[in-house]
Amino acid sequence: MRLTRSARNKRAVALAVLLTAGAAQAADEGPQNGLLAGAATGRRFDATAFSQPSANMSFERQLDFKVGDGIFRKLWVPSPSSTKSSDGLGPLYNARSCQSCHIRDGRGQPPATGEAAVSMVLRLSIPPRSDDDRRALSSFMRSVTPEPVYGGQLQGFSVNGLLAEGRMTIDYSEHPVTLADGEVILLRRPRYGAVGLNYGPLHPQTMLSSRVAPPMIGLGLLELIPEAAILQHADPEDSNGDGIAGKPNRVWSHAEGRAMLGRFGWKGGMPTVADQVVDAFATDLGLSTHLVRASHGDCTTAQKDCLALPTGEDMRERVEVSRKMLDLVIFYARNLAVPAQRHPRDPAVLRGQALFAAVGCSGCHVPGFVTGSDPGRPEQSAQTIFPYTDLLLHDMGEGLADERPEGQANGRQWRTPPLWGIGMTWTVSGHDALLHDGRARGALEAILWHGGEAEAARARVQRISRSERADLLAFIQSL
Repeated sequence: MRLTRSARNKRAVALAVLLTAGAAQAADEGPQNGLLAGAATGRRFDATAFSQPSANMSFERQLDFKVGDGIFRKLWVPSPSSTKSSDGLGPLYNARSCQSCHIRDGRGQPPATGEAAVSMVLRLSIPPRSDDDRRALSSFMRSVTPEPVYGGQLQGFSVNGLLAEGRMTIDYSEHPVTLADGEVILLRRPRYGAVGLNYGPLHPQTMLSSRVAPPMIGLGLLELIPEAAILQHADPEDSNGDGIAGKPNRVWSHAEGRAMLGRFGWKGGMPTVADQVVDAFATDLGLSTHLVRASHGDCTTAQKDCLALPTGEDMRERVEVSRKMLDLVIFYARNLAVPAQRHPRDPAVLRGQALFAAVGCSGCHVPGFVTGSDPGRPEQSAQTIFPYTDLLLHDMGEGLADERPEGQANGRQWRTPPLWGIGMTWTVSGHDALLHDGRARGALEAILWHGGEAEAARARVQRISRSERADLLAFIQSL
């Protein structure tokens, strides 16, 4: 029987309600046997833990995953080149491959002193200057107004014969935080700048925001959480008076051709995995796709030498990344498995899990959801998952503010990052740099940077005993 549109809508709403109810029960119960991603949960705990396919993927589909992995890893080259399937890099770029930023599909970090930034970028934007700028922002067609000469991101590398844009600088200052038991933690506060600018000074109102590459795991599962299940946690006016005012970001989707809930990126600036992938191709590598036809990448009209250089567009699709290649990378990105929770029944971990809720961390880091169903995506469909995020924006206080709006996120708001896999950061990435700019050296420093809506939870963590703090950190490290 063919359903009317009204009937289909009613059935979709009813399904969302059922899924939301299931998610609420899942959140109360916590992960069973450490399965943070349901049947898709991975079981590797070495340096390749973030590079495994969904554990419930059929053998037939694993070939596409492996080919997508190859494209994700491959180094692109400038045009013209005899390597026609790999040319088109830049002309300005931040990396030559996806894997260069997401090393072993893990988390990026700030560059060491004297090193060039690779897995960390410096975003640029200015306040809207014209009615066209304001219309683009209000209609969701743009999330920011790019810097007029340097575009949306500072590009530290370039092809031969072209000057790179410049390089990011970071200066740290340390300030102490004293815990209730007398332990003193030194937090490092970064200050960012741009030097060696080869195309003139930045606009005087330029806003800078640094971002490390986030881990790639579990993206397809987050994408399939029903929007209704996410929005039930939104409370932009804090109507329940708990001090937490989660707010959705809405951004334009090139993949869907409409404004959608932002789920990915540090401020929820990307709505789908496809949008995240094509934006990275365009902005980080300077490669065009059929969704973002930017064959000169982030070059602006003020950079005429950049725009005059040849591109790697093929004759048939007029893009540098073909539809087939793009589909394989999207499939790969959707199916990177979340490793299982380690030692889920350990007494310290269980005590820490209870403390996580008691101090208020779960107010934003919502434990559980149930994903929707999509016949084309069996690996992600109908899974009970525990990402520990609400995918909403929260005011995180002055300490973490970058004062750079993005979409409907203001300069103090950040999307709650998922915590699954956080305890594997050192094993996979060789460091423990956390938060959007890697300033925190481990989970405790990250917690102590929390302010704004998370101020009360942070204060409770400061007051608990040393042994309780060890339990809380044991739980977080188990994820």
